[in-house]
Amino acid sequence: MDQLWAPWRFAYVAKETPPEAGDECFICRGQNASDDRANLLLQRTPLSTVLLNKFPYNNGHLLVAPKAHKGRLDELTAEESLDLQNGLVRMMRLMEQTMRPDGFNVGLNLGKVAGAGLPGHLHWHIVPRWNGDTNFMPVFGDVRVISQSLDALYDLLSAALARE
Repeated sequence: MDQLWAPWRFAYVAKETPPEAGDECFICRGQNASDDRANLLLQRTPLSTVLLNKFPYNNGHLLVAPKAHKGRLDELTAEESLDLQNGLVRMMRLMEQTMRPDGFNVGLNLGKVAGAGLPGHLHWHIVPRWNGDTNFMPVFGDVRVISQSLDALYDLLSAALARE
């Protein structure tokens, strides 16, 4: 049997304890820190941020979030909504140019029952998809094969952003 190594997933599998009331969420913590690379923060605008998903569903999985800690769509200003939409479009365009996916899943989970792992801070998921990227591993082995490290993805996309 072959072994697949994905040590960064251990924190997720081990079920890190949820933050205590009053603790910063991981998005806010990353935004408030100065080391964007260490916090997987790829882009900042005055109203939003783009982060690499630490526990990706697929290679290139990004999160687009408002800077403000808001958990409901109706809490966003018109300017925040537009900035977030522009961020989604920009990141998909960058991935089309650099990674050449065949399509995308883009989604927002509203509320814990809907699958939101962080229900207090809105964030859209952008998951690039390629023909043939679905196989038996998730179904039979409960394993996802991610073909690129987070460091390599960060380097690729941050270089593309710098060229814009």
